[in-house]
Amino acid sequence: MYDDNNIKALRERMVAANPNLGDAENSDKWWLLGTSGCHLCDIAAQLLTQFQAVQPIAYKQVDIAHFDEALIMEFATTIPVILTPSKRLNYPFSVMDLQQLFMQS
Repeated sequence: MYDDNNIKALRERMVAANPNLGDAENSDKWWLLGTSGCHLCDIAAQLLTQFQAVQPIAYKQVDIAHFDEALIMEFATTIPVILTPSKRLNYPFSVMDLQQLFMQS
């Protein structure tokens, strides 16, 4: 798990590349970064769904294909990635890792 002081700046770059992410309803959500056809991204989404059964989190699936080339290249080899408003978690992760992320967010 990354405890990166630049997460806010990273999320701002993503909003600039995909303005739909700038909605007020998306600002506090966890973002699951991935792309279509990514089987690991499907597994990560299943883990988040399982986690939602015990913790009321809201997340949005974000396709990195809608970003500029620099952002695509930044995440192309690390997806799936979860970004909270203050933390980053790269795959592989488990439901227990999601619990830890939740407790630290």
